[in-house]
Amino acid sequence: MKKTIAILLALLMVLGMAVACSKQPTEQPQTETKPEATAEPQPEATAEPQPEAPKGLTDLNTYETKARELETWNIHYSQAAADLNVLCNLIDGLLTNDNHGNLKLNAAKSYESPDGGKTWVFTLNEGMTWFNKDGEKQADVKASDWATGLEWVLNYAKNDSYNVSMPAEMIAGANDYYEYTKALTESDGADAAKALTAEAGSKFAEMVGIAVDDAAGTITYTLVDQLPYFPSVATYNCLYPLSASMIEELGVDGYRDVTWENMWYSGAYTVTYFVAQNQKVLTKSPNYWNDANCKRFNTVTVKMVESASVAFQLFKNGEIDHVSLDQATLQGIYEGTSDAELKANLVEARPTKYSYQIHLVYSKNLEDGETPDTNWNTAIANENFRKSLYYGLDLTPYFARTNAINPLSCQNFVYTGNGVAFTSDGTDYTQLVRNELGLEYDYTKYVRANKEKAAEYKAKAIEELTAKGVTFPVTVDYYIKGDSDVAAQTAKVLENVFAEGLGSDYVVLKTNTYISSLANEVRKPRKASIFDPQAYYSNAYSNCNDNDDPDLIAAYKEFTDLVVKAKAITNNMDERYAAFAKAEACMLNHALVIPCSYEVGWELTKVNNYTKVYSMYGMQAYRYVDWETSTTPYTTEQMNANAAAYNAQ
Repeated sequence: MKKTIAILLALLMVLGMAVACSKQPTEQPQTETKPEATAEPQPEATAEPQPEAPKGLTDLNTYETKARELETWNIHYSQAAADLNVLCNLIDGLLTNDNHGNLKLNAAKSYESPDGGKTWVFTLNEGMTWFNKDGEKQADVKASDWATGLEWVLNYAKNDSYNVSMPAEMIAGANDYYEYTKALTESDGADAAKALTAEAGSKFAEMVGIAVDDAAGTITYTLVDQLPYFPSVATYNCLYPLSASMIEELGVDGYRDVTWENMWYSGAYTVTYFVAQNQKVLTKSPNYWNDANCKRFNTVTVKMVESASVAFQLFKNGEIDHVSLDQATLQGIYEGTSDAELKANLVEARPTKYSYQIHLVYSKNLEDGETPDTNWNTAIANENFRKSLYYGLDLTPYFARTNAINPLSCQNFVYTGNGVAFTSDGTDYTQLVRNELGLEYDYTKYVRANKEKAAEYKAKAIEELTAKGVTFPVTVDYYIKGDSDVAAQTAKVLENVFAEGLGSDYVVLKTNTYISSLANEVRKPRKASIFDPQAYYSNAYSNCNDNDDPDLIAAYKEFTDLVVKAKAITNNMDERYAAFAKAEACMLNHALVIPCSYEVGWELTKVNNYTKVYSMYGMQAYRYVDWETSTTPYTTEQMNANAAAYNAQ
């Protein structure tokens, strides 16, 4: 029973509609995932020509911190935003999103379902090609490339279970094929599974619900049920194309370790320069199929920097075109103590697509990484203890680390991100969850923090846990990277949040450090009590399978049963959303996870943020297409006008 619960929790995030591409729960967890989400399909959408770009930047200079360097050029293998933020510009998927988050046609010129969502047919644009980094044609893009890509994702020997969960759960026969390749790998060795293809008459073609017609340019997916939200999955890399001709050229292992120099491109840009931890240059492809309808920069240069403060200096020097501001820099500009001339250019950023949580570990070890931490494991299994944390932590000072001017704009009440899905009358799904929880927005205070409730649950927890032999204060082991001054400062803030909210006689947040790998030094030996609010949920982090407390198991089962009921509703989206809202509220009422924040920072920028791709799911948000820019930084007033025009659309 526990295994079933854990699998559902690992795979069914919130709405359970487009489960984020993740590894199977028995495997090593993803590097980074994103919350699941869907969008209503829009079969009537057409690819319309875009207006001419206003005068602005012809070349974009942007940045990433060195901790976010790209690790793989294989779009099917990656689950890290640091990779996908680049790769989404190099290969085109069937659909993308517009600046409002709506689904938008891309490689597909149309899509439809003839039977209410059980079967989906995508028809490709003509004239698409694969080309190398120099823009030289290698092959035509064909419908069969999507079958080759899906076979790669589902083949255990080729892709190590990365990005399997969505297609395995939704596409008929996909999970069976994944299990077949896994069994084949384990019995006959990896070479046998690596030799499999998606060609007509293959085991893949026999088992998996995808049919392709190269002549007609159609890709037909047959699903396990009527799933009207399936088109949103086409924005994820699990449904991206892959040329069989490139596999023939590079070999299976060669594609697994593909580089920017030998990969094939089909997107708006190619990579023409890359030095790890230095910079990468994306250049407008001369052979892009959608050139007439797509505004692009001549080049996009991504510089790798040590910190936000270094990026700020580059912005002031005119070397980059936007910068997100850290707390100290923001406060200096806003209060006029430094760089006061930039105050008129301060812009509050749009929320990022992630809904951040504090994730609780239900089975941890002591510092030796071997001995169970019985004190913590017993305490965290107690619902009153969890609820005391849930209501006792006023995270406003933590929010200020991101947004010192308007910290409460970062507060998060639920698990799902805002703007993920809407009911037929336009109500945001998260409002349904808040209704179930009895929470309303109030930007004058941190809504969830409640001293009276925290004290009540604290008293109950002390009584119940003392009887079980728990000693107080309970130590909460929290880990940060040892060489990060920013993380150390943030940890001090969290230590104070715990102390002031619950008392150091009850809990103490203890900050520990790791050297280079959170996974190898902390997660695998199970040393942490909680994971950073920016961590993502899965059983591999929470270890919920390994805590045998009957009350904890009962809470998980109650939540899981509600998720299963909600998943069964496929013919009425409003009813489905309402059912998932009840399931999510159940999870939060049991405080199985503690919602933390949205990332809403401040920046200086020459980019109109309201023209960029905006989506609360998928991997499309970093596509450098159709942006409106200025040769000088936008003022606060100008960006507010951009926002007003955007909201009026």
